Amino acid sequence: MRILLTNDDGVTADGLEILAEIAHVLSDDVWIVAPATEQSAASRGVSLHNPVFARKLANKTYSVSGTPTDCVIVALREIMLDNMPDLVLSGVNRGQNIAEDIGFSGTVAGALQGMQMGIPSISLSQARGFYNHNKGRVNWKAALEHGPKLIKKLLKHGWPKDVVLNINFPDVKDDKVAGIRVTTQGRRDFEMSNIDKRTHPRGGDYYWLTYKGAKSDPAAGTDLRAVYDDYISVTPIHIDHTHYKTVAVLGALFED
Repeated sequence: MRILLTNDDGVTADGLEILAEIAHVLSDDVWIVAPATEQSAASRGVSLHNPVFARKLANKTYSVSGTPTDCVIVALREIMLDNMPDLVLSGVNRGQNIAEDIGFSGTVAGALQGMQMGIPSISLSQARGFYNHNKGRVNWKAALEHGPKLIKKLLKHGWPKDVVLNINFPDVKDDKVAGIRVTTQGRRDFEMSNIDKRTHPRGGDYYWLTYKGAKSDPAAGTDLRAVYDDYISVTPIHIDHTHYKTVAVLGALFED
């Protein structure tokens, strides 16, 4: 099995090393095509207005001067064109990608692009900030211990071609994972987006965009609830953003 790895934290990120360890349990044929610099929250951005450069760093390892989506496109249309991968793994992200995070996530975007181009794809993220908040560290043990076995089981079972599996490992002490839950995408009961307004020394104001780091009170069965309760969350997601109930309601307005 040939595996393509990408991420949004950059080609030198610790999480990509963790992902490579996971991938090498599954296969000896592992390729890395990842952003040259951090692309967190890049979502599905594509570099249409600037050239993209690919640089070979080592055997089967490349950096790309663009987004995670750029990386997958360059990998599948150039670097690996003559021998395509059987699986795309994106991550392991330094922090959870659950609920509203999914729309921002470059990690999820890399997997979505792989799926869109016909390759089974999984995004992986390691939650942080629950036990080691303010220490700036990530405990990768849950991902390292459970990642290979989980991916093997999912590959054996399979999933629809238009679906990406979004996996989030909980931020647990040591490796106290409670289990695995297949979940729906949750929604927080507060708005996370915030700004840090500062004064420029030469005059005027500027802003750092930030996120509020509080827990919500999510419903059972959601990715939020699973990760809060120390479970691995597996959420099947896809590109279709249609709200079908509203299609029916609004459609009735225009019936003859």
